[in-house]
Amino acid sequence: MNIEEELNKLGLSGEVDSSSLVIEKYSHDASMFEIRPKVVVFAKDNQDISKIIQFVNKHKAENKDLSITIRSAGTDMAGGAINDSIIIDVNKYMTKLIELDHDHAIVQPGMFYRDFEVETLKKNALMPSYPASRDLASVGGMVANNSGGEKSLEYGKVKDFINYLKVIFADGKEYLVKPLNYHELQDKLNQDDFEGQIYKKVFKLCEDNYELIKNAKPKVSKNSMGYTLWEVWDRESKIFDLTKLIVGSEGTLGVVTEINYRLVPSRIHSGLLVLFLRDIDALGEIIPKVLEYKPATFESFDDQTLWLSIRFMPSFLKLLGVKKFLHLIISLIPDGFQLLKGIPKLILMVEFESNDQNEVRQKIKELHAELKKHRARYEINGEEEDPTEGKSEKFWVMRRQSFNLLRSKVKNKHTAPFIDDLIISPDHITAFLPKIRKIIRKYGLFATIAGHMGDGNFHIIPLMEIEKKNERDKLLPAMREVNELVLSFNGSLSGEHNDGLVRGPWLKDQFGEKVFDLFKEIKTIFDEENIFNPHKKSDASWDYSFSHIRDHF
Repeated sequence: MNIEEELNKLGLSGEVDSSSLVIEKYSHDASMFEIRPKVVVFAKDNQDISKIIQFVNKHKAENKDLSITIRSAGTDMAGGAINDSIIIDVNKYMTKLIELDHDHAIVQPGMFYRDFEVETLKKNALMPSYPASRDLASVGGMVANNSGGEKSLEYGKVKDFINYLKVIFADGKEYLVKPLNYHELQDKLNQDDFEGQIYKKVFKLCEDNYELIKNAKPKVSKNSMGYTLWEVWDRESKIFDLTKLIVGSEGTLGVVTEINYRLVPSRIHSGLLVLFLRDIDALGEIIPKVLEYKPATFESFDDQTLWLSIRFMPSFLKLLGVKKFLHLIISLIPDGFQLLKGIPKLILMVEFESNDQNEVRQKIKELHAELKKHRARYEINGEEEDPTEGKSEKFWVMRRQSFNLLRSKVKNKHTAPFIDDLIISPDHITAFLPKIRKIIRKYGLFATIAGHMGDGNFHIIPLMEIEKKNERDKLLPAMREVNELVLSFNGSLSGEHNDGLVRGPWLKDQFGEKVFDLFKEIKTIFDEENIFNPHKKSDASWDYSFSHIRDHF
């Protein structure tokens, strides 16, 4: 079958493309994997997607490898946005902001978050669970991964900001998915159609395995592993919420075509407390003290990230523009004197936000006094005429742009994000960090460590020459040691970045065989023929993933 010819017969509004340049581009995302699709479709609307799903259903029996992967910005680091059959791109056309008010926004999945935020801020509103890659990510990709980031400490993750989703299921029809009360759920259970069958089977699975599912929830503040079954059905509130299952499902259960996000008021004043930490043993005292003050964010980055930022400082000129770049250079001078005393192992950033500048100043100064012996310094934004031009910008630039620098600037080595999103309880950080550093040294990995200190969520991005066999041979044993370490601390292998080709093969280790079997059952309920994004989640295997690691750059 010539898939491109057959798709062109469907009367799609968007384009079908199998040119070599397009295939090459869409065979990669931000991960270390490569899978070449047969064709890429630039869908213009929901009807295009429905037609393609119906086409795949019709021909799946004769061509078992037919499948669909939805792709937006393509910044997934786990390999979740690549596939060897049909890629549907929603980032070209399906980018509309449909409706916006102070408390919600309705948007198509292909819109970049950076453009979305510009519009919401016009209403003094924000969807706060954005990732560090906020300038690169799309709003739909954030739903697919159940993203979080620097503000998740205060606000939670994307799943906590969904009013409703519109989703095309495996029958090719679009449905509204939202939280249901018990009477609304009964109406769904009485439907004798594809949607009704989904609700019947998922409800039965959740009810029959209620205690097992509730106990499966990872004992950390955020998680993007598996399917979030433990938040679908609650016997006490009698709320049944399939959005909790769709969010974070990586497009393996259906195609999200519209998102109604809940928004919160934005706050114009902020203050940042910065600590240059040379002894990580002090974290045992610092972390609980900081969390007592309920900061908006509590971030960190390590000495490797700091050196990387200094080494590639000219790159920030293009990123920031001349005025902001000069401001960055000048504002770094005081910190240069700090560095003369020795390179810190960690830089900690504690930020408070409010519309009341005095409240920010008071909290910062009180915490500063508590941490005085650690030589904390602070910068209070909003004291100038323009409250958004904060003195703390330099630290956020380093924290947010470290992955982009790794990916684009370091020669001969390439980012290999295979242990990039682990999370443990903050109580264990002091014991955990030396152990993870020991594993990194054991395998000779150059890796930056940045993360959300208040959540215990760390992003470790090794640089490797993975086109070389001796480097690829490190992946599995290093991953196994790191994963065993994380699980020994009752952590999760992914706090924000999801499973994809990297962590899907470890779902059984994370949750155990019984819960893993429930994940497989969920996949079958929604997608019996496995047409949506195969080789991810419960369908993943390390043999398949490893066979698709890139061998050229």
